[in-house]
Amino acid sequence: MSEVVKLQLIGLCVVGLGIVILLFIKGQFLRVIGFVAIVLGLFSLVALAVPQMASLPPAEESINIADIKTPTDMASIGQKIFFSKGQCALCHSIGPSESARCPDLKGIGAKLSREFIFESLTEPQAYLYLDYRHEGIPKEYPARMPYINRNPIGLSKNEILSVIAFLQQMSGEPISVSPSELDIPRATPAPVKAADAGTVAVAQAR
Repeated sequence: MSEVVKLQLIGLCVVGLGIVILLFIKGQFLRVIGFVAIVLGLFSLVALAVPQMASLPPAEESINIADIKTPTDMASIGQKIFFSKGQCALCHSIGPSESARCPDLKGIGAKLSREFIFESLTEPQAYLYLDYRHEGIPKEYPARMPYINRNPIGLSKNEILSVIAFLQQMSGEPISVSPSELDIPRATPAPVKAADAGTVAVAQAR
């Protein structure tokens, strides 16, 4: 029996107890308690009937270098990263949006070079911006963009290049990022068994 079923049974018992009190007990105070028990029991039953959804972190996109043949493949992966692991859509929008807290990225691939976009993602504090939204001398303020290649986001170079490919594609620009620029992960060496390790050590000693 699941936890939800157990809680539903408890809710039913509470409702039943409240009904019994209302039917067979004439004391006003106890009847109030019975009424409250019915309300709370019904509330718990309704709450337990609502499907529960676990809040899970965004799924990480795995990049299989062998599957990437064209820049369009990179842009497709970059789009998934943009809306998942990269968390870009939490602050930015593609097109006008009242809920966006940061600049609209529509057409950004046509306005900025890929080198500038890469630096903006990995070194967002590299440039000082000037705030003209007040009278007098403009004030300097640091960019609020997080380091996308560090924790907690921690995109790899391959993932960042894929995001740049997506930004260029959705801006209608030719994708200047090539699959040949992706880092090929090194093969993990096979673990050495203890017996083999001893043999190697003896051989080295001789």
